[in-house]
Amino acid sequence: MTVLTSLGDSDFLSLKNQLGLTDGNLSAHLRVLEEAGYVQIEKKFVKRKPKTICRLTPSGREAFLDYLEQLEQIIRVARQEGK
Repeated sequence: MTVLTSLGDSDFLSLKNQLGLTDGNLSAHLRVLEEAGYVQIEKKFVKRKPKTICRLTPSGREAFLDYLEQLEQIIRVARQEGK
């Protein structure tokens, strides 16, 4: 989600290389995100080779930003308790 948020649309190979995941592991993660409606997967052929494009959906972007806000709140609380 972080990579797609920062880079926008990305192909499967680029995501795999950026994240250091195996094909199977990345596929499993993307399937879960797609089923949740957070990621849209487009499969097409470019020069007769398969290409998978991944992009965040509007609800995926919103859910990710909500998640980041929750993490920021946790960090703020932890910093206050550490004083």
